[in-house]
Amino acid sequence: MIELLQITNDPALARRCDALPGMRLFVDLEVNGKAERQAGRNTFISTHRLDDVGRIKSQLKHSRLMVRVNPLHAGSSGELDAVLAQGADWVMLPMFHSPDELQTFSRLVAGRAPIVALLETAGALQSLDDWVGTPGLCEVFVGLNDLHLSLGCRFMFEPLAQGVLDRVAARVKAQGLRFGFGGIARLDEGLLPGRDVLAEHLRLGSRAVILSRTFHRPNAETTFADDVAVLREAERSLAARTPEQLEIDRVSTFTTIERIAASIRASA
Repeated sequence: MIELLQITNDPALARRCDALPGMRLFVDLEVNGKAERQAGRNTFISTHRLDDVGRIKSQLKHSRLMVRVNPLHAGSSGELDAVLAQGADWVMLPMFHSPDELQTFSRLVAGRAPIVALLETAGALQSLDDWVGTPGLCEVFVGLNDLHLSLGCRFMFEPLAQGVLDRVAARVKAQGLRFGFGGIARLDEGLLPGRDVLAEHLRLGSRAVILSRTFHRPNAETTFADDVAVLREAERSLAARTPEQLEIDRVSTFTTIERIAASIRASA
């Protein structure tokens, strides 16, 4: 079962998620430089605060709580101390470019919680072999929003069609770590439909994906739990594909991504 990551600081939503199997709650404290990097894009900019960590953790009986902190900076040690004191189960480091940054982060965490490396820069991608063995690392999550910009792509899923995620997934799993990437919309929504994204997660052996804002559209005809149940049923169906079906679906998805990217370039 792929772990579904829900970004929230809403205690009521946290309780709903905690009642479902295979969920991970995600408090997002990253603000340093994020608005500038993603200016003009329809992406999530967090308004979460440090005290949200304890508020969400107090609602959870079954699910893990992951906290994304800021990129490594002068105050990282104090930020980590505060986040861990409030009960974070896992901590995520975003926007690192070199092995030294992740290794410094690991020393600051000092074994107090497992670390998730958010791979979202060209530098981190190029130096993967040099940091994937960092002590305390439990998961490598590929952040496509920033990575595709760092690689000069025009469409978020272009790195997938370029084979980048195949290479990362293979290396990460060979290290014995968990691998995940990107976000997913409801099955039949999104420029690249959620069903196609889910199919690629299963092909690559992904263990984690972020649920997009489409799962919380106001006045939706279905509940959050209903939409998650539909996603889980599709996950079971796609997991039963033959190798031949996997390859047919991969080629179809890559062709769709290339077509969307070409259309974006033509309209720029």
